[in-house]
Amino acid sequence: MKIKVLITTIAAVAVLLGAGLLYSTSTSSAPQATFVLLDGSLRTADDFRGKVTLVNFWATSCATCVAEMPMIVRTYEKYHSRGYETLAVAMSYDPPTYVVNFANTRKLPFAVALDNTGAVAKAWGDVKVTPTTFVVNKRGNIVKRYVGKPNFDELDKLIEELLSET
Repeated sequence: MKIKVLITTIAAVAVLLGAGLLYSTSTSSAPQATFVLLDGSLRTADDFRGKVTLVNFWATSCATCVAEMPMIVRTYEKYHSRGYETLAVAMSYDPPTYVVNFANTRKLPFAVALDNTGAVAKAWGDVKVTPTTFVVNKRGNIVKRYVGKPNFDELDKLIEELLSET
């Protein structure tokens, strides 16, 4: 009986992860990791202060990541003029040539970073599952973490709230 309950619990968590319904809310400061962008420039979380920022850990080999990318682009285009940024962080196991090709062929309008060493994923809570998405407020605090594809209607509401904060 205990095994049946355990299996049911594991299955329920897996469904929630797949549906993007498992997330956490917190107010911890965004880590001070350095992001290396595709053009070789460097960014830190401090560079996004004053803006609402979505930090998305993804991989070109992740079907959910690839499927959600058009929605991330749409969200960026919808809110960018109001002080919203997006940073897509490719996982360390993702070949840089694949990431560059993906970003170029899909004309991603936001910053894309390579995490060749895995240090950024480690700093952001030892991210291992893709996609994992963080929403950071204007003060540099992580206010939401999604594991799996976010509910984009909910995400839009959260972004609206955060953009209206002073």
